Amino acid sequence: MNSITIAIYKIFLYSAICAWDVVLSFGNLVWFKRPVGKVTPEGHPGYGGYWPEYRPDKEGDSRCCCPGLNAMANHGIIARNGRGIKFTELTEKIRLTYNFAPSLCSFTLHYAAFMLNKDYNKDTFDLEELNLHNGIEHDGSLTRLDTAFQPNQGKKHVPYIEELLSSATGNDGSLLTMKDVSGMLSKRRAESKANNSQYSLGLSHKIFGGGNTSILCSIFGGRVEDLRSVLLDERLPDQWESRVREPNGLTLLGFNKMILQVEWGTDESKWAGRTQQDVSPLTWRLQTP
Repeated sequence: MNSITIAIYKIFLYSAICAWDVVLSFGNLVWFKRPVGKVTPEGHPGYGGYWPEYRPDKEGDSRCCCPGLNAMANHGIIARNGRGIKFTELTEKIRLTYNFAPSLCSFTLHYAAFMLNKDYNKDTFDLEELNLHNGIEHDGSLTRLDTAFQPNQGKKHVPYIEELLSSATGNDGSLLTMKDVSGMLSKRRAESKANNSQYSLGLSHKIFGGGNTSILCSIFGGRVEDLRSVLLDERLPDQWESRVREPNGLTLLGFNKMILQVEWGTDESKWAGRTQQDVSPLTWRLQTP
């Protein structure tokens, strides 16, 4: 297909997905929530809180900038080596594992397929391909160094994660609130802007960043102990299930509402003049595992 045909196809595709999402969102308003303990469907890995055996990645395995996808590979929900994954398969597996709405999963994986110049229905990809800079991956992450300092975005940055978790103010420090994550996102963006000469963060990447941040408080409920396992070990805790109980899952409408909340609370100016002395590129390299 030529560029004009692709553009027209995208308009119709995303319009259809958004219309579908409106229907699913309405269903969430009128139908009962899933019972606690039964959010993960029967027959899928994780039902009843029992996740498949955890095995951390080994040399040669493919991993990406998303801890949630890496955790799925570490548990064997998708290929353990993170390679040869079908877009269509991942769409369904993400929905069942984390209770995202099928519309949100479809939108995100179609976007990824277009980003990688691949066919959503036929092609496969390796997780590391999602690390394409300024594709879905972006500067100013809560869990990763900027690509300028750590090209391998499959590697987490432990000091960032520890600082994020220690910033929790909810329930005597056991819960991350939306205000907490907005504040930490403000700091990360300000640090990156001050220290990374190649820093870039367009509107679409702010949306991805705000979306990833909001997931910590929605899908994971902001629970620090659960997030410690997911972010540091990329492991789903025993007896864990998604904290989103809506029957149709977290929709695009619900997701975008939380993104707005995160971004509304983000204020990089609070860190102006303080970031350069806090972190330097040399320190980042030395702290990276």
